[in-house]
Amino acid sequence: MLFDQTFRKELGRVFGVTLVVLLTIVLTMALIRTFNMAAGGEAAPQDVVLLLGYTMLSYLPIMLSLALFIAVVSTLGRLYRDSEMAVWHACGLPLRHFVGPVMRTAWPVLLAIFALVFFVWPWANGQTLQLRERYEKRSDLSRIVPGQFQSSRDGSKVFFIDRDASQANIGRNVFILSQQGLRESVTTAAEGQVLWDGDDRLLALRAGQRAESDEHNGSHTLARFDEYRVIADRQAVRAIDELPPKAMDTAALWRSPLARHRGELAWRVGMVIGAANFALLAIGLSTSNPRRPNNWSLMLALLAFVVYFQLIGLSQAWVAREQLGLAQGVLAVHAPMTLLAALLLLWRDESIRWHWPWRRAQGAA
Repeated sequence: MLFDQTFRKELGRVFGVTLVVLLTIVLTMALIRTFNMAAGGEAAPQDVVLLLGYTMLSYLPIMLSLALFIAVVSTLGRLYRDSEMAVWHACGLPLRHFVGPVMRTAWPVLLAIFALVFFVWPWANGQTLQLRERYEKRSDLSRIVPGQFQSSRDGSKVFFIDRDASQANIGRNVFILSQQGLRESVTTAAEGQVLWDGDDRLLALRAGQRAESDEHNGSHTLARFDEYRVIADRQAVRAIDELPPKAMDTAALWRSPLARHRGELAWRVGMVIGAANFALLAIGLSTSNPRRPNNWSLMLALLAFVVYFQLIGLSQAWVAREQLGLAQGVLAVHAPMTLLAALLLLWRDESIRWHWPWRRAQGAA
C-alpha cells in the first residue's frame, strides 16, 4: 500500500508538471502560427482566440500521451538514480510490479485521450475549418470598405462604393473594374444593393453603364442599364464525402466505405492504443545504472516515442491507400509494439534474470 501510494503520488505530480510545460510550449508555437495566419490573410483577426483554442484541443491528445510517457520515464529514472529502486527490489518488488501503479495512474489519462480523439478532435477540426473557410470564401462584397478601393480575392476585380447614410443596405456611386484575360470591363452605377435568390447572393445595380473592351480583337462595347444583376457569391454546402476525414465524426467514419475515412479511423484507434503502449514501453526504457548518471535513457525514450508516433501515421497511410484493412493496419503497428514493451519489461526485470540463457552464461563466467 505504501509503495502504491508513494509511487502514484510522485508519478501524478511529475505528469502534471510535464503537461504544463508541454502546454506552454505548444501554446506559444500555436499562438505564433495563428498570428501569422491572421497577418497573412488566412484567418480573421477576430477569430484568433477561437482558432487558438481549437488548435490546442487538437493537440491535446498527443500532449497527454507524451506527458504520460515522459512522466513514467522520469519518475522511474529518478528511482534508479537515487538507488530507491534497489530498495524496492530488496523488498520483493520487481520491475513488473510497477505496471499496476502505472496503469492505475494512467487510466484517467487514457480515458481522456479516448474522448478527445473520438469526439473532441473532429469537432475542433470542423470548427477550425468553418472559421477558415468562412473567411477565405467570404464574398467580394464583404471586402468592400466604403470610400476605399478594394480588390477581390483573386485580384481580378476592383471595387469602389460609397455607403448611403440613410440606408445601410444600399451603396451609392458603385464602381467595378473587372479583368478576365484580355477582356476588361468597367461597370458604374448610381446605387447598388445586395439581394438573395435562394442560396445565391446577387448584386443589383441601378442606373448605370458597362463598358467592355477586348484586346484580342480590339472591339469595344458600351451598354446602359436601368437595373443589372450579377451573382456576387454562391453558397455551397459541403457534402459529407467532401469534408476532410479529420473533421468527420467517428460514427460517420465507421459507416463510410471510403479508404481515406478508414485510414483516419485507424489513426484515432491507434492513438488510444498507442497511449497505453507508451506507458508500458516507458517502464522498460526507464532503467539506468545509478553509477553512471546520464540522460541517455530519456533521450532513447523520446526517440522511441517519435518512431512509434510516426508508425501510427504510417498505419493510417497504409489503410488510406488500401494496402491494409482497418484491423490489419492497427495490428501491424500496435501488436509488435505491445510485444516489444512486454519483452523489454521482462528483459529489464532483475527478478527473472534466470529466464535468459545468455545472461546466465554471463553470470557463470
